[in-house]
Amino acid sequence: MNVQVAPAGEAGVRNVELMIGGRDQPAQRGATFERRNPVSSAVVTRAAAASPADAAAAADAAGAAFPAWAALGPNARRTLLLRFAEVLQQQASEFTAAMVEEIGATAGWGQFNTMLAAGMMREAAALTTQVCGETIPSDRPGCIAMAVRQPAGVVLGLAPWNAPVILGVRAIATPLACGNTVVLKASEICPRTHRLIGEAARTAGLPAGVVNVVSNAPADAAQVVEALIAHPAVRRVNFTGSTAVGRKIAELAARQLKPALLELGGKAPLVILDDADIDEAVNAAVFGAFMNQGQICMSTEKIVVHESIADEFARRLVARARALPAGDPSGGNVVLGSMVSAEAAQRVQRLIDDAVAKGAQLALAGDAQGSIRSAAVLDRVPRTAAIYTEESFGPVVCIVRVKDDEEAIRVANDTEYGLTSAVHSRDVSRALRIAQRLQAGMCHINGPTVHDEAQMPFGGMKSSGYGRFGGKAGIAEFTELRWITIDTEHVHYPF
Repeated sequence: MNVQVAPAGEAGVRNVELMIGGRDQPAQRGATFERRNPVSSAVVTRAAAASPADAAAAADAAGAAFPAWAALGPNARRTLLLRFAEVLQQQASEFTAAMVEEIGATAGWGQFNTMLAAGMMREAAALTTQVCGETIPSDRPGCIAMAVRQPAGVVLGLAPWNAPVILGVRAIATPLACGNTVVLKASEICPRTHRLIGEAARTAGLPAGVVNVVSNAPADAAQVVEALIAHPAVRRVNFTGSTAVGRKIAELAARQLKPALLELGGKAPLVILDDADIDEAVNAAVFGAFMNQGQICMSTEKIVVHESIADEFARRLVARARALPAGDPSGGNVVLGSMVSAEAAQRVQRLIDDAVAKGAQLALAGDAQGSIRSAAVLDRVPRTAAIYTEESFGPVVCIVRVKDDEEAIRVANDTEYGLTSAVHSRDVSRALRIAQRLQAGMCHINGPTVHDEAQMPFGGMKSSGYGRFGGKAGIAEFTELRWITIDTEHVHYPF
């Protein structure tokens, strides 16, 4: 097995190897790196630190496995992917334990990750017979013209730490359904969690080399990623993570003329109109802002509320946020667990301090101890505050008061990001008109900004990236569209 209890003297540490061609193996020269629990600072995972040569070996293995996997019938692939989903669900406790230890997640977040990831794999299984083309009328007599979708080859998935099972599985599910083989590059922050995805694939019976998992030390990330993107067998790249890193991935892929699907940062606005159900809006705001300590790309970052109801909304929001229990997720049932690091928590505090210094009202300060922060609420946040434009990625939310719908739209769109958004109003037609003007890839009327379903076209615009995961939209991302003709009659040539 790839995940083992460490030798005596290192109780609780798990050793994680690479998975290449279906086999567990150490990195070259036995190089490893450590991941520490963000609350206790204890070493919880010691993972193989891949070199560019190891990365190339993983891509080689995926390339070797590609022809047979691509040729496998869609129902056979479906059967294996459904089994993959079952194994993911069966391993929920292992995934949850790894997430609690590596990223400080709550047990509830770990269980939800596994549930949604299994659903994503089931949805991918359903897509195996939906990789469809079409016949197109040709002007040439007797010519049958077809648009055919075929597997692209090896797909590189680069997954982040914040929703590691959901996003790790999403990086490979649709590619596998389309007949591609995959290399999953694990996050340096949760190598054990991502490695468990590979273990689930192997347990489910996927052929050797169809799913490969590579982990690397933080210092080696750039070299490993560059080697994987440059590898001739890799034909598609997908990345979920920060906009800053996404730009680098896009540049590397562009140099190789390889399509990339990028799901990047966000600054999701929740627009609350003057006729909204305030309690429903508060519920959506609390969930959207504080789920997983605000460490979700879809997290509600900016609440844009009509000034006529802003006082009452703020009062109810603060009351709800103050009641959210925060603490060490390994020690009890808390809503707010640990942030990914004490440094991340300190960054949130700096953003709060900056906003207050520039005129924002600290409606709820919250408490901080190491990597654990309770909920914070900033009201009357000015445009000059850093948190107005920067993604906080923490348990703090901003309230911006506006006079009317036009100002609400302007403020909601006043960001470089464009991933998701939400509008609350009792007048659905009014809300829909506003939703159509919001510059975001997704918008939810009378719901939270945090919403994900496996069959939906998930993705953003502007600095939140491009391309879409999910459902039939994902098929277009991970296949080659080819034009093939058959001439059934004599062809007349002009010379």
